[in-house]
Amino acid sequence: MRIVAGRWKGRRLVAPDGRAVRPTADRVREAWMSIVTPSLADARVLDLFAGSGALGIEAVSRGAVHADLIENAEPSLRAIALNIATIDGRDLIRAHRIDALRFIQGLDEYAYDVAFADPPYDMGFAARVAERWLETPFASLLGIEHRAFEKIPAGGDTRRYGDTAVTFFRAPALSD
Repeated sequence: MRIVAGRWKGRRLVAPDGRAVRPTADRVREAWMSIVTPSLADARVLDLFAGSGALGIEAVSRGAVHADLIENAEPSLRAIALNIATIDGRDLIRAHRIDALRFIQGLDEYAYDVAFADPPYDMGFAARVAERWLETPFASLLGIEHRAFEKIPAGGDTRRYGDTAVTFFRAPALSD
């Protein structure tokens, strides 16, 4: 797995050990990033169910000023630490060991500019993240990866990539 674009383009990232993590396929990650890149300049980014941290790291590589990576699995946290060290990104990227659903419960509106969520499939987590965002939009833009047939609350724009889908939720433009 490599960083596709930006200041760390081409750097290799490691995936967590074991089969419990399903890294986002390269083509899905590239499509996801091309959709959100216009929103990344000077953005504060949240990466929920971070796994390797690839989405948050890629966002900072492309211009975000900070990323919080939320993960609670020890193998993933070890991979994230190695990946942050590889890019020397300690000042820009922080990993937090906490359950992602619990973390977002404490967020205020627009706490982040861009949020990614790549939860485990078939456990209802994608719908729960979307439901929480619809209650309190904790980011101006939220992208959630899920199985293409998984039910997600209405209000988002879903893009399909084979059996995988990413649904985007955008907050209404803030008035000046």
